[in-house]
Amino acid sequence: MVEILESTLVVPSEETPNHKLWLSNLDQVTSRAYTPTVYLYRSKGEPDFFSVQSLKSSLAKALVPFYPLAGRLGLDQNGRVEINCTGDGVPFVVARSGSTIDDFKDFAPSQEIRDSFAPPVESVDPPCILVAFQVTYLRCGGVVLGVISHHNALDGKSALFFIKIFSAITRGGIDDAALIPLPFFDHTILSARSLPTILFDHDDYSTNIFQSNSSSPHLTTVLKLSKDQIQTIKNTCGDDNSRVSTFRAIVAYVWKIACIARGLKGNDETQLYMAVDVRNRLNPPLPQNYMGNATLRTKAVATVEEIVANSPSLGVERMKTAIHKITDEFVKSFIDYLDTSADLAGLTKRGGLPRTSLFAVSWLGLPIHDADFGWGMPELMARAQLYGCGCVYLMNSPEEDGGVAVVVALEEDSMGCFKKIFYEQM
Repeated sequence: MVEILESTLVVPSEETPNHKLWLSNLDQVTSRAYTPTVYLYRSKGEPDFFSVQSLKSSLAKALVPFYPLAGRLGLDQNGRVEINCTGDGVPFVVARSGSTIDDFKDFAPSQEIRDSFAPPVESVDPPCILVAFQVTYLRCGGVVLGVISHHNALDGKSALFFIKIFSAITRGGIDDAALIPLPFFDHTILSARSLPTILFDHDDYSTNIFQSNSSSPHLTTVLKLSKDQIQTIKNTCGDDNSRVSTFRAIVAYVWKIACIARGLKGNDETQLYMAVDVRNRLNPPLPQNYMGNATLRTKAVATVEEIVANSPSLGVERMKTAIHKITDEFVKSFIDYLDTSADLAGLTKRGGLPRTSLFAVSWLGLPIHDADFGWGMPELMARAQLYGCGCVYLMNSPEEDGGVAVVVALEEDSMGCFKKIFYEQM
């Protein structure tokens, strides 16, 4: 049980601009949902451990350069989402729980974790908040920091950058406001061209790949791979496996195991969707501190028989082909395509995927554990909840030992087999 002790709004410590912030087409078609994450901190008896006063004060300072996040998501006259930079503030919840840090030893994202340790929200639809925080003090003295960020406003890299700056200010790592790295909020850099030029087939985006019911029965697991186990998987990916990325090798392997565990027929078509960060694929690249959505979806396709009967190298090659087509011109063509789409809002609903599909997201290399608020690094950072069946997330091990955590959500009748053969097939 979690008891809410306090719920307040933290506003910027200085007056901030009041205006409307235009959002790009890449923002329009992403999830109309919050991304809930949790950070776990073990207390070592530090004085004023996770002081609410310190956190609120530093958050107020961080919200000066990041002032749009203190506003609200709105709609313009054409029904497009935009940010109303009102300075209304960021919800900050303080709670306590009878749980201990050790209760999270076998952590897996779930509805229960989301409901207990991420801040509550009334709606994902405008008008609504953009970010919120919940600090939950545990019986053992530890803390769970829950964060939600609205996906229409921030992708994972943007949200993590905000947390990085917020935590640095709190621990005294940035004690001068002039030293705060400035976020880049001008989304017009991703505007459609005045003369739309669609040179590629983007019809895959004409329908929503997600099923509408995200609450369909599914289970979530976190499977850990050591550095040696990752190399074992890479060794199955052809003679030149030294050039195969960790993401592609592991996801191709997960793709194969999921096809087996789901009992799919050999002639079924199976789809692997991936989120691709386009920041450095554009010419020129986006500014380093761009705050918004800069990812798009691509798809690798094969028959189940092809995936199951071959080594993961086949999946790696299909993934490589799907990812390499995301060039500067492809992204610009895609943005132009979205400008001609009649129903962008209809593409934003999220839920589980069909039984033949997976959606893989890489958090490898992202600063997910770079959240030292002055009391040490988190023991764990993870999503509090996944969208539903078929979602796969890859994250670096917090021990920085070269390991990877594989977070997978599958149907209840598939998960047992998946977990059993995941290590056996290696």
